[in-house]
Amino acid sequence: MIFQQFNLVPRLDVLTNVMLGRLNHRPTAMSLLGVFTREERIHAIAALERLGIEQTALQMAGTLSGGQQQRVAIARALMQNPKMVLADEPIASLDPLNAKIVMDALRDINEREGITVVTNLHTLDTARNYCERIVGMAAGRVVFDGKPSELTAGAVKQIYGTDRDGAGIDETMTSTSINIPAAAAAQQSAGLQPLALAGL
Repeated sequence: MIFQQFNLVPRLDVLTNVMLGRLNHRPTAMSLLGVFTREERIHAIAALERLGIEQTALQMAGTLSGGQQQRVAIARALMQNPKMVLADEPIASLDPLNAKIVMDALRDINEREGITVVTNLHTLDTARNYCERIVGMAAGRVVFDGKPSELTAGAVKQIYGTDRDGAGIDETMTSTSINIPAAAAAQQSAGLQPLALAGL
């Protein structure tokens, strides 16, 4: 599970936060003592490297930016060897560049490892760009279930309850869109590994 507010332990270093993802695979005594195996440390560092933040391994989690914290949370989720990842508004607290980096990471996990990623999003452009299937809900019931290409203005009207044909929803108001070349340049200058930019 990946949470909107990251749910990291701010006073622990990043590496320990990531290794906490293994708690359900370990004896209680070892977990209480905070003793991790060499293999668990290697696995955690590999997860951080995959997300381009291995250089933060010994920093306190509370000192990281929101985007870095969310990538630590993704690394922690990967430590569980999941068949499915649930992401609760993973980009709600992030700026557009970090939102793109996080969504690229989630798409990369899905495409490279075949792990199903289920996420709730409130930005239509993000859902259209990253999701293979969109489920829209209103008043506690499903009002749309289909491909992004099928998400018409009428479907948007049903989801958001607008009184017009859906044209009243300006998708750019909550947009997480960012210029792709600018994002790639920013990632490289920050020493980040581009996760899925090559496929865009």
